[in-house]
Amino acid sequence: MALLESISIQINTQMPDFTLSDPFGKSFTASQIKGKKGLLVVFTCNHCPYAQAVWPRVIRLSRYVKEAGIGIAAVNPNINPSYPEDASEKMADKIKEWQIPFPYLVDETQETARLYQAQCTPDIYLLNSKMELFYHGRIDDNWKDESKVTHHELKNAIDALVSEQNSPASQYPSMGCSIKWME
Repeated sequence: MALLESISIQINTQMPDFTLSDPFGKSFTASQIKGKKGLLVVFTCNHCPYAQAVWPRVIRLSRYVKEAGIGIAAVNPNINPSYPEDASEKMADKIKEWQIPFPYLVDETQETARLYQAQCTPDIYLLNSKMELFYHGRIDDNWKDESKVTHHELKNAIDALVSEQNSPASQYPSMGCSIKWME
């Protein structure tokens, strides 16, 4: 497991639309998922301990995000034969087990992850209604132990986006397992 941090991307960068399918074969575009206020995209997977630790937070936060007028999608770029726990069939199991209430999409070619410059799982992107980057960072200040969280950076960024404030000045990188790139 190689620990990586998300890279710095200029705020207001235009982020690309994408078309991906969930493990059941249903196709989604980013613009279809996007809400009136924006879109939250979380590059994640099933097997990474960092991703596993924050999945419950992302699922809980998804309700808040949707109520705020922001769409949400999780994207799994780890479709690699060397990591069978991240295969689309296993994603389908996790959708049922964790009751994921938003699209969990398969990035089979890893093209979407490359276009977004995703580095790790989780790697989090909050986009405004024009698909411009508003926030790119961690969920909160303690990935390992939710009971010790003191700063909810992603939730604060969501609140700032919805209330039409500026992007947060401090954006700490997300960290997690490296994306398992197919060469």
